[in-house]
Amino acid sequence: MKFVSTLVFSTLAAAVSGFAPPTPLHIPASTFRAHSPVSQLNMVANDAKVILVTGASRGLGAAIATDLGSHGHKIVVNYAGSEAKALEVVETIKKSGGDAIAVQADCANPESIKNMFAKILEAYGTCDVVINNAGITQDGLVARMKPDQWQKVIDTNLSGVFYCTQAFYKIASKKRSGRIINMASVVGQIGNIGQANYAAAKGGVIGLSMSNAKEFAARGITVNTVCPGFIESDMTAELPEAYVEQVKSGIPLGRFGKPSEVAGMTRFLALDPAAEYITGHTFNVDGGIAIGA
Repeated sequence: MKFVSTLVFSTLAAAVSGFAPPTPLHIPASTFRAHSPVSQLNMVANDAKVILVTGASRGLGAAIATDLGSHGHKIVVNYAGSEAKALEVVETIKKSGGDAIAVQADCANPESIKNMFAKILEAYGTCDVVINNAGITQDGLVARMKPDQWQKVIDTNLSGVFYCTQAFYKIASKKRSGRIINMASVVGQIGNIGQANYAAAKGGVIGLSMSNAKEFAARGITVNTVCPGFIESDMTAELPEAYVEQVKSGIPLGRFGKPSEVAGMTRFLALDPAAEYITGHTFNVDGGIAIGA
């Protein structure tokens, strides 16, 4: 299948990259700042896990964070610049019975990540699971792609995963337990027009995950990857109907995925006892697009 045409690859990039922005709640940010994690712990189970979700202020990150929070866990909602949206996610989690804090950090900056983990330890004392979801796109055909377009995507989407993993390992290795779920993309497996930088970064995440799984196994830490395909979002809803049908014709299940389906797979790998013996693997939530129609 020809994945996308050059006319619409920029619009589709966000969809296949796993961005599925939820409907904003429009609650004033000032409403949330008075809350502390401690004041909400009565709603959280004693065995609740502390879970960091990077890039959790929107899209799939927000869907994953709210899903995990609704199961009574303590969620660290990382964001780069969208504080108001991150605080909306925090409030949604608290209303659903979980606990959450919002922590700003630039995942492309090792020092920023170090500071984020310090805040996590200050708030919760530990971290049990990391979901490396933060990512950006800087789409363009190779012939016209500028060096900074290439580097920004590599820095956030690949190096950021490495930096967060490295920081988490220092905590998890001492406990001899922990789970890492890295969000890659079907683009990292089969490529896409106009996304050489993104494909390289996400393909790199898959390789990094396998290497880390081998390295960390002796410390009881599992590492797995989730590869979303085309996922429903506000942006996919705006695509021309004829083009949507063309894309769906290349997906064996004949439809776009739902954010809840990606969140469900992520929750299984992060929390389910049945996933304790699973490490180093890649799980596609793509309707079969990677194998072809």
